[in-house]
Amino acid sequence: MRHEIVLGPQAVADFRRLSARDRSVIREAPERHLRHEPGRQSRSSIRRLRGVIRPQYRLRAGNFRIFYDVVEAAVEVLAIVPKAQMDAWLKGIGGRP
Repeated sequence: MRHEIVLGPQAVADFRRLSARDRSVIREAPERHLRHEPGRQSRSSIRRLRGVIRPQYRLRAGNFRIFYDVVEAAVEVLAIVPKAQMDAWLKGIGGRP
């Protein structure tokens, strides 16, 4: 099944702040990993997050982490966060169950 990739408002703002080189990495990663099997976990790229309600998954793309939820036939990208800021971002956004 082919999933639609939708960028949320924060993800759009995050994307615009990136350099051209980083944008190309970020553009390619969701297309390659999330278009067909967004919930399929891998050892290095995709992880299902535990201990938070939202976001459901994290995709590793170079020095960035793409946080997203899978909703029916769509992948909703919530944010694009530098690896160094990942823990702080999750503490601020991740709802506890």
